[in-house]
Amino acid sequence: MTEDAYASAIFLLLKAKVHNLAGDDFRSSVLKSIKGWIQAVPLQFLHALLAYLGDSVSYESTSSSLKSPLASRPSSCCPGIDTPSEGLVRWKLRLEYFAYETLQDLRIAKLFEIIVDYPDSSPAIEDLRLCLEYTGQHSKLVESFISALRYRLLTAGASTNDILHQYVSTIKALRMIDPAGVFLEAVGEPIRDYLRGRKDTIKCIVTMLTDGTGGNSSISGNPGDSLLEELNRDEEIQEDVGLDDDFNTDDRQAWINATRWQPDPVEADPLKGNRNQGKVDILGMIVGIIGSKDQLVNEYRIMLAEKLLNKSDYDIDAEIRTLELLKIHFGESTLQKCEIMLNDLIDSKRTNGNVKATINQSSPKSVAVGETPLSMDILDATIISSNFWPPIQDESINLPEPVDQLLSDYAKRFHEIKTPRKLQWKKNLGTVKLELQFEDKEVQFSVAPVHAAIIMQFQNETSWTSKNLAAAIGVPVDVLHRRISFWISKGIVAESVGADSSDHMYTLVEGMIDTSKNGGHNGSSQELLVGDEEEERSVASVEDQLRKEMTVYEKFILGMLTNFGSMALDRIHNTLKMFCIADPPYDKSLQQLQSFLSGLVSEEKLEYRDGMYFLKK
Repeated sequence: MTEDAYASAIFLLLKAKVHNLAGDDFRSSVLKSIKGWIQAVPLQFLHALLAYLGDSVSYESTSSSLKSPLASRPSSCCPGIDTPSEGLVRWKLRLEYFAYETLQDLRIAKLFEIIVDYPDSSPAIEDLRLCLEYTGQHSKLVESFISALRYRLLTAGASTNDILHQYVSTIKALRMIDPAGVFLEAVGEPIRDYLRGRKDTIKCIVTMLTDGTGGNSSISGNPGDSLLEELNRDEEIQEDVGLDDDFNTDDRQAWINATRWQPDPVEADPLKGNRNQGKVDILGMIVGIIGSKDQLVNEYRIMLAEKLLNKSDYDIDAEIRTLELLKIHFGESTLQKCEIMLNDLIDSKRTNGNVKATINQSSPKSVAVGETPLSMDILDATIISSNFWPPIQDESINLPEPVDQLLSDYAKRFHEIKTPRKLQWKKNLGTVKLELQFEDKEVQFSVAPVHAAIIMQFQNETSWTSKNLAAAIGVPVDVLHRRISFWISKGIVAESVGADSSDHMYTLVEGMIDTSKNGGHNGSSQELLVGDEEEERSVASVEDQLRKEMTVYEKFILGMLTNFGSMALDRIHNTLKMFCIADPPYDKSLQQLQSFLSGLVSEEKLEYRDGMYFLKK
């Protein structure tokens, strides 16, 4: 008669206790404490109650305990042994299941925050794993977490870096719950689909791969999210596996997999095939977003070239380490060009020393800029094998005569040492360290050659018109306006409107304007210039290279649309694959073709309506 009342009271008290113990603290396990409380409080009450009702038997307490007149006759089959009755066992199972389910629901509701805090939140994930093993409600986790991802992460306001780092944390956290990767496959699918639609996904993945945090300091500040760290662990695991026994590596791994085999859960998609029970390959799942490791390697090659060309020394230890780790996963053949690029830096250091040594021994010379002599010792060259590097951005520039003479002397001596090889200078690339002397201060800068060429023109003349200065440096006027803004921002050059409104006047500021409030520095200082504009790079981007390669097919596409009037993307793609088999053969993906056609639409050469491409009328 009273069972519903005391059962309801016990469950309410247990639910409040679980909420109180769990809360928002994910750094400690609470499951053991909850089970201990169940044993200490509600089960003790139920034991006393059931004992009063005659449901629990103890030989010593048979004569002294008060019994209900409705109690059944106790069994004396096990005198002297106090064993829990069947009713008490059923209550214990009911309470534990309710506690597991309540804690599971709490952790699932906060799973997004738990994964953000991973690996500090590992105890909470372990509790969730145990709860799911007990309740079997994995589908509830998948549905709830996918909903949270779409609402909180897969939005236009979230950066690609944040999404990628959260994806990596999700993989690491859920593989504790699901080593087979069944539910991870379902949870990760919306993230992968969303990332494939973002243009900077490949670049962000490569940045994470090479720089760890990928330049993101929010949720990605967690060292556990570093893909480079994951590569390090994989390398150490592979080294540890190299044991001397009668099995080779493949046989040993096959035996380990066989002993650990378990059937896939009932929720597994049969179309996905059987899963490897060993471990979830994080790097493989990241590459799966892109679809091809070749695209990732190509983007890495471009970023590596950009990094190497911007180096002011020959220290490439970190790059060599990263490349060796990548070779473990992607193979040596795919990264051969990257290895040659690093070897170019090593050879450049040795060649640079040999050239300087022979010049100093044979005919030591120096040329002067103003009153300061320029020695060959101040020149360090990076010598690259152009056939193995990505296309380099080339921009004509006129360097001051003494500097040009230094480059000529260096190239002449290089030809004598490395006959028949010759140097072709990329004068727009590199770093120039300058020291500007004013009446009351000296300021040091590290800038691009074009910036150095601009400011050195003011040694002889303190005022220049934009047209005359652009002609002296050998760059277009619009490029000059963009580049000289750096010196204007530092208070070294002042800009004014000349007699002709289209011709600006640039004047050297005597004594230099104090710009410390705007980021400048007083006294002797070092200004490091990464780049005055983000889109100006030393190496052509993947998009630029694709546009250049696809230009070959532009006339063919325009001819097709002239004949057929309108064509869908798939039809254009299939027609190019069918007829463009000569050199160069058409080997682009559907996504690359779509990107190129979008560029033709923006250039107003094509129109796109209702899924069809037309010639622009």
